[in-house]
Amino acid sequence: MIKKEQNLKYLKTISFATILGLCSLFISCESSSNSETSTNTESVVPELLQRNDKIQNGKEWDQVQNAFADQKTSLAKNAEDNEAKLNLSLLYIKEARITGEHGHYYPAALKMVDQVLSSKEINDDVKFRALLTKAGVQLSLHEFSEAKKIGLQAIKLNPYNAQAYGVMVDCHVELGEYKEAIIMADKMISIKPDIRSYSRISYLREIHGDIEGAKSAMKLAVEAGYPGTEETAWAMQTLGEMYHLYKQPAKAKKIFETILASRSNYPFAVGALAQLEFDAGNFEVSKRIIKEAIDIIPEVSFYVLLADIYKAEGETEYFNKTIEEIMVMLQDDVDSGHNMNLEYADVYLDLLEDTDSALKYVQLEYDKRPNNIDVNRMMAKIYKMKKDFTASNQYKMVALQTNSKHPGLAEL
Repeated sequence: MIKKEQNLKYLKTISFATILGLCSLFISCESSSNSETSTNTESVVPELLQRNDKIQNGKEWDQVQNAFADQKTSLAKNAEDNEAKLNLSLLYIKEARITGEHGHYYPAALKMVDQVLSSKEINDDVKFRALLTKAGVQLSLHEFSEAKKIGLQAIKLNPYNAQAYGVMVDCHVELGEYKEAIIMADKMISIKPDIRSYSRISYLREIHGDIEGAKSAMKLAVEAGYPGTEETAWAMQTLGEMYHLYKQPAKAKKIFETILASRSNYPFAVGALAQLEFDAGNFEVSKRIIKEAIDIIPEVSFYVLLADIYKAEGETEYFNKTIEEIMVMLQDDVDSGHNMNLEYADVYLDLLEDTDSALKYVQLEYDKRPNNIDVNRMMAKIYKMKKDFTASNQYKMVALQTNSKHPGLAEL
């Protein structure tokens, strides 16, 4: 997701039954070719894309390749091996997170999991895991209503699984159903207090205005993770972004540097350091660092920052070229089934200052989830720029429904 305002989407949250009260999988938006490789099975198994050398992370890439080969071998022996198909789907999802190649991996994951769900012989356990996996992919594609439907089917099959309630937390949050999200988070944390549940607790605390409580919960999420893994790096990244958003850049920088010490070339930490330099007005340093991040993975928000730098420097030719690249990347994501309405709106609003085009895309998203505070905050911002202060105030009031302390609301 493009988050110029460092909007800390997804997994951070609270057991609001007592304090007011990675299953979700996503980051940014890029694509690649949907090339596939033939196997001896009745179907075609989407290929495993070669990782950039910078993100092979020692033996991790070898382990991924071996796991992929094992599952393909299993399918070659038995084309109806649902366990192998589920394992491949999960592998694709994780590779999407790590490599940024969403345009290839999310359709690949859906292909495998849909084969499982359409199987004539499928027991409840396999069906439950397949539904949960599919709901996670739908969340990553920003299809929140569809993810909610699938998540509810999964819970009917197994009402005692923490990860299922985590999916529902994310669905309810994105759809602006915050009371329901609190209930689901409370169920999740009561079943399994781990990196996934603590991170959701953190986010619910944050959007309800408890910033210090949100930081504390995210620190618990970090402590619950294994050092050096992608999941733990993600939790640390989210904590760092929280410090950045709430005006503590020195603490944010320390966290991002700590991430890179344990997981070198973690692209989002590199990109965050570039953002800090940009905020400080160090455009040349920011440009150098963000280009390093771009060399690691094709993350669209990195190109957005690069365009911001060129715009600030008055480099019109480079700015226009970067905008063209961003538009191609966004369209590639749309072509692979990714809802990019807010990402388009961000580009038109903040980079191109085209409020009419921005409004067109935000309206599409508002029609889908009119109670979401982030969508309403963007609507309020657009109408303020259009000098329609009455409309801006109406959307702002909805954005304030959770008592969020987001700096973007203060600007309104």
